[in-house]
Amino acid sequence: MTPEATILIVNAIFLAFAYLWVYPGLTRKTMNLILAYDTVISCAALLVAGLLFWGSGTSFNLILINGNWFAFSIITLMLMELPLFAWFARKHDLDF
Repeated sequence: MTPEATILIVNAIFLAFAYLWVYPGLTRKTMNLILAYDTVISCAALLVAGLLFWGSGTSFNLILINGNWFAFSIITLMLMELPLFAWFARKHDLDF
């Protein structure tokens, strides 16, 4: 499995955990609460990616440029989460 695929799978697992279990289970769904939980879950995803690739010198292909594990992780996590967040915010009538 490529390093890019590994990080994409890690990101997908953390986003599935967040949007299928954590966020729907909140009794009060407010923007600040979602952002607080999202910060913790995103840091956990970055921690796993760091544990896997920190110091390995692995180069990650970001279509037009190559980057390190941190840049690839954060950019792909944001790109994967944006549509999920927009859908969740609309569904639960959150203002953003």
